[in-house]
Amino acid sequence: MAEAFSVVGKPLTKPDAFGKVSGQVKFADDLSLPRMLYGRLLRSPYPHARVLHVDTSRARKLPGVLAVLTGDDLPVKFGILPVSQDEEALAREKVRYVGDPIAAVAATDEWIADEALDLIDVQFTELPHFMSIQEALAGQGEPIHGLSNVHKAVALEFGDTDAAIRAAEHVREDIVFFEGNTHLPMEQHAAVAQYAADGKLTLWTSSQTPHYVHRALGKVLDLPMSRIRVIATPNGGGFGGKSDIFAHELVAAKLAIATARPVKITLTREEVFYAHRGRHPVLMKVKTGFTRGGQITAMQFQSFLDGGGYGSYGVASTYYTGALQATTYAIPRYRFEGVRLFTNKPPCGPKRGHGTPQPRFALEIHFDKVAEELGLDPVELRRRNLPSPDSQTVNWLRITSCGLEDCINKVVEGSRFLERRTSMPLGRGLMPHSEVQLKLDRNGGVLVLCGAIDIGQGSDHILAAIVAEVLGVALDDIQLTTADTDLTPIDLGSYSSRVTFMAGNAAKAAAETVRDRLFRVVARSLHCDADELMARDHRIYRSDRPAEGLIFAQAVQLAEAESGVVTGSGSYTPPKLAGPYKGSGVGPSPAYSYSAAVVEVDCDLKTGEVKVPEVWIAHDIGRAINPMLVIGQVEGSVYIIARVQEPDGARSARHAHLPG
Repeated sequence: MAEAFSVVGKPLTKPDAFGKVSGQVKFADDLSLPRMLYGRLLRSPYPHARVLHVDTSRARKLPGVLAVLTGDDLPVKFGILPVSQDEEALAREKVRYVGDPIAAVAATDEWIADEALDLIDVQFTELPHFMSIQEALAGQGEPIHGLSNVHKAVALEFGDTDAAIRAAEHVREDIVFFEGNTHLPMEQHAAVAQYAADGKLTLWTSSQTPHYVHRALGKVLDLPMSRIRVIATPNGGGFGGKSDIFAHELVAAKLAIATARPVKITLTREEVFYAHRGRHPVLMKVKTGFTRGGQITAMQFQSFLDGGGYGSYGVASTYYTGALQATTYAIPRYRFEGVRLFTNKPPCGPKRGHGTPQPRFALEIHFDKVAEELGLDPVELRRRNLPSPDSQTVNWLRITSCGLEDCINKVVEGSRFLERRTSMPLGRGLMPHSEVQLKLDRNGGVLVLCGAIDIGQGSDHILAAIVAEVLGVALDDIQLTTADTDLTPIDLGSYSSRVTFMAGNAAKAAAETVRDRLFRVVARSLHCDADELMARDHRIYRSDRPAEGLIFAQAVQLAEAESGVVTGSGSYTPPKLAGPYKGSGVGPSPAYSYSAAVVEVDCDLKTGEVKVPEVWIAHDIGRAINPMLVIGQVEGSVYIIARVQEPDGARSARHAHLPG
């Protein structure tokens, strides 16, 4: 099947590759506009405190300072989810973590802006703070929000799990804590705002979700969205950490309005960690019943999430800690209870698969221990509990294709897991919603307009490759305009591995619409039926008589002469897959991707130093649009919090992708 494609499936160069390696690509912090000012944020030194008074008088008098803002200037609350509108661009009544922004300045240079921050006097009353899940649950002191530190509580049960576990031949219960971690993109968060004389606000920002930033600006600034333009600049790393709406974006816009001059705010590396939105620390309790042969009969799973000071994507993360257990293993009866708690730390959010790596960590540890107790090897225990393709899970999630068993077989074979796992020296072991628009010019060029932003994963290339394949042109013929709210159609953002599938399907639909129009005019010219035509190699020709055809540009000119500029649009909305219960919208997917890994670990028993000599990983990805990008994504996802030492002649990561 792959031979039928001329662009898809080929390891071709990304469209932005040369611009990036030559340093010509402009990131948000590279932008400089005439008369531009520099903004800085004053942040809280306390994790939990009431703000009594903010005195900005001395800062306003400093030469070079053109504007100073406090929370009173931006009183409207915002948030990425409708149910969690709990953030303020600048805190007014109280701060909820060290680093919570309180005031902002705009000055002629960064040094003056920093000096002005030192001149702002803030009076606080410290409040008892909550720095762990246990402290937040105990609730001794004034809650961080409202009447309780509980942000979200979920309880779902599918089948009688108590009865099934009582009847199980083997039961095991484990408590596991996942510490949490955060993003570290090479590029810090940055935004540049300009308020034009005609009342149009433009914001250039390093964001994964320009559509949501656009909406939040309209709400917080009380401006019509038609007077706001958001342009997502090339992104120097995101990993989910730039999926939220951030205070510096809103503040830069407000400062630009207040000064009538462009304003740039670039976070320092320290401030990036305050912005955070990293992976939640999660305390998990898992109890599972098995037959003596290792078949799961029921599972009860509890999760307690340390959410930090604000909501972010936390409601979704809470559901995710429980939603997908049954897509990885066949669980006939399942109970999930989850609680997200506010703590006085930077807010957690959507770091790469938010809410799902933590329970994966817990379950894999849990199953290894069960396998030992039942006298099974851990691979066989997993094989006996794999989900079936074209099935529905106990919690109403639909599984289409499932290559998990193939992934397990690949990594077990490649690592020689079964023969090596019990014979290694002491201290060394093995552990297992989008739219796209097209416009054709009469010379054969194709303009692709899409709201999704390439954050380094290569989505621009994917969109270009799909359009080029459908229209039979080359990548060089495709011009991309992405993530500009004035020019591009709506896209909900670059996260959750959604762009290739969602925007890719939209691009395919748009290209097919345009191709059908070209085929109709060419068919009339060649006196044949449209379904006899093929588009390839810059030509549209009869599939049975390749010599009879037109070059692509001629076909465009014919269509344009007949009915005007050749344009087309396509969209993709996934099918309704949610189950008949509240919260069932978290977890469904038209196509899950599966992976399996074996990791070799070398631990120094005296010092505790851990080295990871080798990793074997297999991904069930379907068809690779560009195999080179797949390899880059797979290797980039295998990051180990340990010093990696490569043995002679070995690669630190070995990978395989399964053909679709």
